[in-house]
Amino acid sequence: MPGTFPDQMAPVKGVRAVLRGERTDVFRVRQTSFDPYLPWLDAQWDAGTCKAAELWRMAKAQGFRGSLRVIGEWATRRRRAEQANIERLQRVPSARTLARLLTTGRDRLTKGETLTVAGVEGGVPSLVEARQVVGSFQAMVRRNEPGRLEGWLRRAEASLLASFARGIGQDRSAVQAAITLPCSNGQTEGQITKLKLVKRQMYGPGKIDLLQTRLLGLNP
Repeated sequence: MPGTFPDQMAPVKGVRAVLRGERTDVFRVRQTSFDPYLPWLDAQWDAGTCKAAELWRMAKAQGFRGSLRVIGEWATRRRRAEQANIERLQRVPSARTLARLLTTGRDRLTKGETLTVAGVEGGVPSLVEARQVVGSFQAMVRRNEPGRLEGWLRRAEASLLASFARGIGQDRSAVQAAITLPCSNGQTEGQITKLKLVKRQMYGPGKIDLLQTRLLGLNP
């Protein structure tokens, strides 16, 4: 191209290389001289060395050429992150929140929720067994394995879910039918929930005639 300097051609060549599939590092993040030392710094921090000045002197011995300010800023960020995790673990979740976390699959929990569950289970070891019992019950129902019910009941009766297990044992035949048969009353329960919702929205005027009119579209 006439009148074009070589350094002006570099972006054009880069675009052409991407379009031809010759380059895939379009969004490559530039690595700094500090990045190779991050795993080493993490290891030193976990080993108990948490003072920025000491870390900086040790890093210089490893070949690091950066300033003390760089190590100090990293140490401050690391310390704040750990403090945030401690404060998060110190918050006691409500019983409803805790029940939801313990009955949700670990692959569906966020990182913060996973830390909360780990902290709670560390303080109350019996919750670990309770969580496993819940997971076993869910797997039994989803895989349609009624033969595991009796063994599950014996295990659950010795855990924190003893009252739940007693209720399941009293309705043993119904639970076995729910696991075995393809039929479900989910549709009926869904319609009842919808009916209750509509009635609550109508407040005082929600008598049977108006409720019937709203649900069925009949003339009053």
